[in-house]
Amino acid sequence: MGSQIQPEEEDEVSELLAVVLDTSFNSALIKEKNVGQLLDAVVIFSNAHLMNSSKNTLAVVACHPHTAKMIYPVKKDSIQNIRPPDAQMEILAHATQVIRDGIKEVVTSWQGVYSIEPLLTGGMALALCYIAKRMANTVGKLNGRILVLSSSGESAHQYLNFMNVFFAAQRKAIVVDSCVIQNDCGLLQQGADITGGNYLKAPSIAGLLEYLLWVFLPPKSLRAKLVLPKPDVVDYRTACFCHRNLIEVGYVCSVCLSIFCQFAPICSTCQTHFKFIGFKQSMVKKKEQKSLQAPLL
Repeated sequence: MGSQIQPEEEDEVSELLAVVLDTSFNSALIKEKNVGQLLDAVVIFSNAHLMNSSKNTLAVVACHPHTAKMIYPVKKDSIQNIRPPDAQMEILAHATQVIRDGIKEVVTSWQGVYSIEPLLTGGMALALCYIAKRMANTVGKLNGRILVLSSSGESAHQYLNFMNVFFAAQRKAIVVDSCVIQNDCGLLQQGADITGGNYLKAPSIAGLLEYLLWVFLPPKSLRAKLVLPKPDVVDYRTACFCHRNLIEVGYVCSVCLSIFCQFAPICSTCQTHFKFIGFKQSMVKKKEQKSLQAPLL
């Protein structure tokens, strides 16, 4: 009897990548000389992700101090006269044009205080909701992951929002990667460690594309087989609820678990009054009597 042909392996798993961009003016990513490099790096990296598999999909979210906006994908009604150049796939030409136009629109539309930190948590939450919705409506397995590109440094004022996003992503098995430029961000480092993602600090934007293709393009299933930069020691400092400062040692409310850098008799979160139980009066009297007794000769 002839041997039966074994069925082929399971179908290739589709992957949805959501890129969250920091487009605030206090970010090193958005400067006159860096905007072009940022656009090229994001577009080439996005096209490389789409070219890895015909089942791969993409989402791009731009964040600035005012709001977080999804610039890709867009509604079909807003797509007009996008013709791919010679020898370029239609989907890649479409993604390139929409991402470039979306980033330029977000950067030029913001007029306000430049020192305000961007709404990274809002963009990450938007990307997380989009991935969860696609997972619920997709037949078959869909792996989702988020890549955060930022250079604004620490965002301690958004600490609670960061933690909510990270633990929600962990529950949904969504990987959160982070690539920061020049300025470290301990909260993004915590998110990468919690969700099993990668965290990398790039020294400058000049080599951003190389870092993206090397560290963040491979899916999580292939990263164990690659030689990637060793992760640094995770900075697990928390932000206090009173001043939003990152601290190592603080005071914790026993009721709501709020953390404070300075002692306060009343919890500002749940209004709990802290009571201190001292020594019993009988114990205090016995100690006083013993101290008054003369020593025996």
